[in-house]
Amino acid sequence: MSYLNDLLFGIYPYLAGAVFLVGSWVRYDREQYTWKTGSSQMLSSAGMRRASNLFHVGVLAIFFGHLVGLLTPHAFYEPFMSSGTKQLIAIMIGGVAGVACLIGAALLLQRRLFNPRIRATSTTADILILVILMVQVTLGLFTIFASLGHLDGSVMLLLAGWAQGIVTFNGGAADYLLNVSFIYKLHIFLGMTIFLLFPFTRLVHVWSAPMKYLARSYQIVRQR
Repeated sequence: MSYLNDLLFGIYPYLAGAVFLVGSWVRYDREQYTWKTGSSQMLSSAGMRRASNLFHVGVLAIFFGHLVGLLTPHAFYEPFMSSGTKQLIAIMIGGVAGVACLIGAALLLQRRLFNPRIRATSTTADILILVILMVQVTLGLFTIFASLGHLDGSVMLLLAGWAQGIVTFNGGAADYLLNVSFIYKLHIFLGMTIFLLFPFTRLVHVWSAPMKYLARSYQIVRQR
C-alpha cells in the first residue's frame, strides 16, 4: 500500500507536471491553429453568458483558493489565524465557488450535448474535459463533508504539507497522504490527471488569458 501511495502521490505528480509543461510548449510551438478556446457563442448565445460566468468565476476561485491554501506555509498565517479557522474559510469559499462552477459546467455541457449546432462542432475532448471537471468539482464538494468531521485543521496541514513537499521536491511528500481519507486522495489524483490531459484539450487557452486587456487603453470608435 505504501508503494502504491508513493507511486500515485510521489511520482505521478511529477509525471503529470512534466506532460503539462512540455506538452503545452510543444502544442504551442507546433499546433498554434488549435490553440484556442473554441468558443460556441457565435453559434448560439442562449444561456451562454450565465453558464460561462458561473463556470469561470467558480473555477478561478477554486484554483487560486487551492494555490494559496495549499502552498502558503503554516508559519505565514499562524500569527493571525489557526489552521482550523483557515479550514472553515476554505470550506465556505470553496463551497460557494464549487457550487457555482458545477452549475456553470452543467449548463455548458447541456449546450454542447443538446444544441444541434454546438454539438456538431464539439469534439470528444471538449465534452470529456467538461465531464471530468464536473466530477472533480463534485469530489471537491464531497471533501467538505469529510472536512466537517475534523475542524481542527489537522488534515488541511497534511494536504498542505504534501503540496509544499511536491513543489519543493521533497522525497517524502507522499507520506503526508498515507492516512488521509480516500475522498481526498481521489480528488488529488483526478486533479493531477487534469494537468496531465491539459495540453491535449481546449484548456490550453488558460495560458493565453487576455490579462493585458485590463491595462489596455480605450479603443475610440467614431461614427460615420
